[in-house]
Amino acid sequence: MTRVIAQRRILKVREAGQTHRVDALAAEEPLEIRLNGRPLTVTMRTPGDDFDLACGFLVSEGVIGTASEVSTIRYCAGATVDGSNTYNVLDVRLAEGVPVPTGSLERNFYTTSSCGVCGKASLDAVRTVARWTVHEDPLILRADVVSALPDRLRAAQRVFERTGGLHAAGLFTPGGDALCVREDVGRHNAVDKLVGWAVREDRLPLRTSVLMVSGRASFELVQKAVMAGIPAMCAVSAPSSLAVELAVEAGLTLVGFVRGASMNVYAGEHRLSDGG
Repeated sequence: MTRVIAQRRILKVREAGQTHRVDALAAEEPLEIRLNGRPLTVTMRTPGDDFDLACGFLVSEGVIGTASEVSTIRYCAGATVDGSNTYNVLDVRLAEGVPVPTGSLERNFYTTSSCGVCGKASLDAVRTVARWTVHEDPLILRADVVSALPDRLRAAQRVFERTGGLHAAGLFTPGGDALCVREDVGRHNAVDKLVGWAVREDRLPLRTSVLMVSGRASFELVQKAVMAGIPAMCAVSAPSSLAVELAVEAGLTLVGFVRGASMNVYAGEHRLSDGG
């Protein structure tokens, strides 16, 4: 399935004049995730890595934590009136014995590509109990490694290179080597795709690893990191107050405004080394 990029004829206006050209756009389509045949959520995403997206979402919500807890994932045939498959509806079947979440998890609303938390009844509902703790994770990060992460993440953004319209999330080793990078129009989707890759590869919890995101550090992204057992998260932009609060409570190292050799450490500074 290759629907990541769409083509559109545009009018390009420049000081030298106006010309028509074909521009590459990041694709955005709805994805309905069903759990055991029941609609669970709808999110706007960039098509691709949909199975990872679904698994990562379920990890973030505390439904699953291992690949063995998922029986099957498949696209739903007959998703349209004429019976064709849009590849925009998929069904996740839990393995036998895995508890099906209560109706309180079901989000009967539209989840935008920029905010997956909208519509939660309360802050307490978001503070899902994680299967793993990151408090005692022995990760140590050198400042020079953190400084290099934005460029390394950017170098791996193949679709962004053509469209300029995608967020990215990358999982890196303490030495700065990329383990996995995912792109999406939604920042929370990019992280879900990353976490979903990890759970399907039986890598959870993601001990001694660092999550790098291309935008700001929101509360939800910090929550997703904690739920996946990631002990450190870095962002090129600012964190929110709730993101910092959760990072402190969970014992996660949170670094923002990573730009060149400068950065702000908002939580977990004991994990940052100057390399000396």
